[in-house]
Amino acid sequence: MSAAARGARDEEPTVDSLPKKMKILISGASIAGPALALWLGRCGHDVTVVERAAAFREGGGAVDYRGRVHRTVLERMGVLDTLRGLDTGMGEQSVLDPSGRELLRLPASFMSGELEVTRGDLARTLYEASLPVARYVFGDSVRALAEHAAGVTVEFERGATREFDLVVGADGIHSTTRRLVFGPEERFRRDTGWCVATFSTTAPAHLGLRDRGVLWNDPGRMVGLSNLLGEDGAMMVFHAPGLEFDHRDTARQREIVRERYADAGWEVPALLSSAATAPDFYFDSISQIVMDRWSSGRVVLLGDAAWAPAPGGLGNGLAVVGAYVLAGELATAPDHAKAFARYEERMRPYVAKCQKQGAGAGRFLAPVTGRQLKQRNRVYRMLCRRTMQSFFERLTVRTAEAIELPAYGLPLLNRPTVGVFPQS
Repeated sequence: MSAAARGARDEEPTVDSLPKKMKILISGASIAGPALALWLGRCGHDVTVVERAAAFREGGGAVDYRGRVHRTVLERMGVLDTLRGLDTGMGEQSVLDPSGRELLRLPASFMSGELEVTRGDLARTLYEASLPVARYVFGDSVRALAEHAAGVTVEFERGATREFDLVVGADGIHSTTRRLVFGPEERFRRDTGWCVATFSTTAPAHLGLRDRGVLWNDPGRMVGLSNLLGEDGAMMVFHAPGLEFDHRDTARQREIVRERYADAGWEVPALLSSAATAPDFYFDSISQIVMDRWSSGRVVLLGDAAWAPAPGGLGNGLAVVGAYVLAGELATAPDHAKAFARYEERMRPYVAKCQKQGAGAGRFLAPVTGRQLKQRNRVYRMLCRRTMQSFFERLTVRTAEAIELPAYGLPLLNRPTVGVFPQS
């Protein structure tokens, strides 16, 4: 850590130094956006969250939190007990060969961490916690941004043009905010060569998946099936270097999955039928976002819009920690420029460690050759040993805890309800 960062940490700034309450727009209502809205609203800012989707988005696979840092932030947000009540209780996962024969069983701690919830439960918890202090506008998105001396003029796709003091892009790996302010996505997206699809399904009864999962592989492809809180879900990861697709063209994405798994055995044909119709179908490349800076003037990026660490890179932990740090710096710095600089200084080393951990996710989940697949399975067998389990858990927790959090003195109580405004 730099001397400047150590000095900033030692000063333990407090929220009392905040000179001004601001009108702040957050683009994106998934995880990072509502987490930030919760903190900024509690600090008394006038917070609007705009979301392209027509309504709050349910669904998604499991996400996990590990270690003291994640636990501390969730506790300060006031959502830790709620999330503990929503823990999936996920058990072991069986690793299968291409014929479906069980090779080994991975312990629950390998995938689930200290706390595991579904993405939908996490998003709803943060959304509902932020409702008393922020307004949400669904079915709209940012079309143009124009910064001037006193703020930012924001044009929306559907709503009226409005003025804000600050704009936060928390709109994911395909961030519109980032594109408008920093340039095309291709400048910053680093594709790993693998893609992922998730969707709800009905698992065959003979697999016995109550609160457990199975992982099937053949070279270059993986299928994960799991039962979380009584609901079956599937994840497919496959090697596809150079694959091009429109991230908004769901029909084509379903076709890609069907084409890539057309000759696969085991239970895959039935899963392809689910993928063709599942309303919560999600597809994307496994990619990271790498940027030299996360802010420009009065606009700043947060979460996957800024850094997208890829699966295994603790992305949801990064989202809530980043929201806490950004809100804390805005509450304690003399102006937004200083706050954005401090936010980057604190978060960048943490993000770098998480991205390093997530960089090999596709290669590990879906090894390309039969030899690589056997080598991966040998690693799995090693991790099943009690001593190696402890080592692995310490390793992942060490990454999750690789940041020191100032107290900031952010308020912990909600304020009166502001509201939700679906766009007509």
